[in-house]
Amino acid sequence: MTAIFDKPRRLLALISVSCIALLAFGLYLQHAVGLEPCPMCIVQRYLFILVALVAGLGAALPAAAARWMGGLMALLSLSGAFVAARQSWLQWFPPEVATCGRDFYGMIESFPLKRVIPMLFRGSGDCSAVDWTFLGLTIANWSFLNFMLVAALGAVLLLRRR
Repeated sequence: MTAIFDKPRRLLALISVSCIALLAFGLYLQHAVGLEPCPMCIVQRYLFILVALVAGLGAALPAAAARWMGGLMALLSLSGAFVAARQSWLQWFPPEVATCGRDFYGMIESFPLKRVIPMLFRGSGDCSAVDWTFLGLTIANWSFLNFMLVAALGAVLLLRRR
């Protein structure tokens, strides 16, 4: 396992590619399967994009910069883990009234188009709904696990000695 940390730029490249793959899978679930992302899902997507960019930048920079990129990546990942944990909590203990957002048609009927377009990027699904599971875990659960793995790897990169 320590061999992977001997080449931090490769690890960062792998993390960047993994985040892009997770984002691609999320887009597949949205566009091919028909699952609408909720506002918390959209925030997690943005954080996966930021982690992918930071990891990719760290992979492109000299190895000495990988340490600091690992730290930034860990902070971003912990933020994503917090959002995913909150969404998991909402799924386990759903509120009586869903307040995550409106559906697309409701937005178009209620608001002018210039207000609808930004709303689309906030998501429209119910944050407490469980629409898809794999091995008994929801998308939010898997997102939490992935964010925590990336945070741990980033922390190891930050704290390791040369």
